[in-house]
Amino acid sequence: MRHRRTVTVAAAYLVASRAAPKRAVGFWCFLSGNALWVLWGFHDHAWALVGLQFCLAALNIRGVYKNE
Repeated sequence: MRHRRTVTVAAAYLVASRAAPKRAVGFWCFLSGNALWVLWGFHDHAWALVGLQFCLAALNIRGVYKNE
């Protein structure tokens, strides 16, 4: 499941953009990456990873709303 890393790297690239629409897409990519990491964490019983992803998802939701 290499997609979770690819989505996260693409999101980081987009969030670093100066254009607000690209940053918004980046935060949504981060959120989809969070979901993929959570699925993997549940599958492998990596509960600390799952908890971390929920915290990071909260920050990404904040980023979606604070993006100008």
